[in-house]
Amino acid sequence: MGLFKKTPEEKADIAALRAADRALNENSDREFKAGIREETPEYQRLNRAANEAAAKVSRWHGGTKR
Repeated sequence: MGLFKKTPEEKADIAALRAADRALNENSDREFKAGIREETPEYQRLNRAANEAAAKVSRWHGGTKR
């Protein structure tokens, strides 16, 4: 791992994080438009997936890994 180079695994983890965040945001927008204001099981599932994906990505790339 170089200072500015990402391994294929890091690239895949970043892509997975972005996909999980996108799915969570799209679901949140759909639920908000439908008038749902509480956390649904689907929201909780997507949020958990986004948090797990963020744990694999460094903070430099939007994750929570140190």
